[in-house]
Amino acid sequence: MAAAAVAATESRSVLVIGATGLVGGECIKLLAVDPTCSRIVALTRHAQNDFPVSSKLDVEVVDFDNLANHASLFAVDQIICAIGTTMRKTPSEDVYRKIDYGYTLQAAKLGLQHGATHYLVVTAVGANAKSRIFYNRLKGELEDALFLLKYRSLTIARPSVLIGDRAEPRRSEKIAWKLAFLTPKKYKPVPGANVARALVNAARDDVPGLRIITNPEML
Repeated sequence: MAAAAVAATESRSVLVIGATGLVGGECIKLLAVDPTCSRIVALTRHAQNDFPVSSKLDVEVVDFDNLANHASLFAVDQIICAIGTTMRKTPSEDVYRKIDYGYTLQAAKLGLQHGATHYLVVTAVGANAKSRIFYNRLKGELEDALFLLKYRSLTIARPSVLIGDRAEPRRSEKIAWKLAFLTPKKYKPVPGANVARALVNAARDDVPGLRIITNPEML
């Protein structure tokens, strides 16, 4: 509890990766009104105009295939990574791995090199490096790789299917929501806003060590 109390009174800089996505966008909104956060850096692949107006928000359009060229942006206290894609958008497993695993891991390494002490990331409820399912296996491999980086604090959110207002609605999410009443709590669809709130709260608490936030916690 002492660590959380100290963190809540300090001014933090937070980098958000995947800032235009469902979870990342909600994180930006919450951080913009968080008095303990003095600076927000939002990384995006494309220019956007729908970010909240805030004097502490710095929006940076970057080439994710060359993140090292933007290394100075990673000189922050904390990094929230909510980047991701879908098999519909990215049918190639190699490209999918580059985005969900490669970009996320490289961002973590750059953050560590530039003084970040807390890395917060979204994986999935079924993350397991030994899974036969590609998506779950990839998320598990990512978690294992992040464990090895030795951040002072590592927070992993493992949501089930994400639901919420997206620029591009997903049919699978609508189906999951309709069937939610039949789904065990561990696998119930969860609003992206709930995931964002859990991440932002964990960043504010800033407790040392590993924390895994489960789907029921975010519900």
